[in-house]
Amino acid sequence: MNHRENVLRAIRFEHPEYVPMLFHVNSACWHHYDQNALQDLMEEHHFLFPHFVRQETVRPQYGLNQRRDEPYTDPWGCVWKTSDDGITGTVRHHPLADWNRFDQYEAPDPNATDGAFPIVWHEIRSDVKQKKKHGELVLGELPHGHTFLRLQDIRGYQSLIFDMFDEDPRLFKLIKMVEEFNYRYVTMWMQLKPDMMSYPEDLGMQCGPMLSPESFRQYIKPVYQRLMKPARDQGCIVHMHSDGDIRTLADDLIDGGVEVINLQDLVNGIDWIAEKFAGRVCIDLDIDRQQIGPRGTPKQIDGLIREEVQKLGSKQGGLMMIHGLYPGVPMDNVRALMRAMERYATYYS
Repeated sequence: MNHRENVLRAIRFEHPEYVPMLFHVNSACWHHYDQNALQDLMEEHHFLFPHFVRQETVRPQYGLNQRRDEPYTDPWGCVWKTSDDGITGTVRHHPLADWNRFDQYEAPDPNATDGAFPIVWHEIRSDVKQKKKHGELVLGELPHGHTFLRLQDIRGYQSLIFDMFDEDPRLFKLIKMVEEFNYRYVTMWMQLKPDMMSYPEDLGMQCGPMLSPESFRQYIKPVYQRLMKPARDQGCIVHMHSDGDIRTLADDLIDGGVEVINLQDLVNGIDWIAEKFAGRVCIDLDIDRQQIGPRGTPKQIDGLIREEVQKLGSKQGGLMMIHGLYPGVPMDNVRALMRAMERYATYYS
């Protein structure tokens, strides 16, 4: 069973051989950690890094909005800045902070951009073709922050929330503009027949969502449902990601057709996640990066991942796990995370 088949079996509750585990090393890590030490760990954990090739010096390619002292203007006119290479910046200029500019405002072209960065479709098609040829998983995705966060980037968070409260008619026009762009992009991806289409968008804060459930249902949920429909109609798996506390939005997200939910563990609560999703919807669990990961002990890390696999997984499947490594985690804890993810991947095997 190759990786693609194992992932699909996990999603469909068809008895995968192991819990799919993804360990992502953020590019900022390469100038915050000793490169040799980090590469040593990656070499030791072939299960997590099957294609890793050691380099004398790692020189990561930073995203356009992840470059220190290089402000980036995205295709929607939002200006991003960051203070650390490899860490995604924040929007410092909102192109429609003043509604008076709306009459001249236009959406970008999905033939040339995904909304966040420039793209070249023939290169994407070629990559998809190669992945299918080699039996690899094909994942299509909208850029992170495609709808609610896009509106926030364009208008500014406070202005957007007031627009929703006021039911400003210009907001409905802006939402339609963003949705039409995203819909065209999704339909272009559907022509490539991916295994899964991802809709990543952070909706939660540390406690509760960034907008009320009522506003979500009025302004965002209908857009999500329309954007997910081409994938659902084609039998493509629908994957949704959100950081933060999304408990009050969970039913609405699943109601929109989500088959795989990627959410954070401790901020939502392992027991709540188990009660809500285990055995019914595939959980793509984001392993803690706030508490136990950076500040706990290796023993606590092992215990956390064991508990999550026991409570959220089963022999039938329904569980995948991911950890994103960012600067600030002690190397002993990095090692413990890798070891535990490898150890408990085969817990049900």
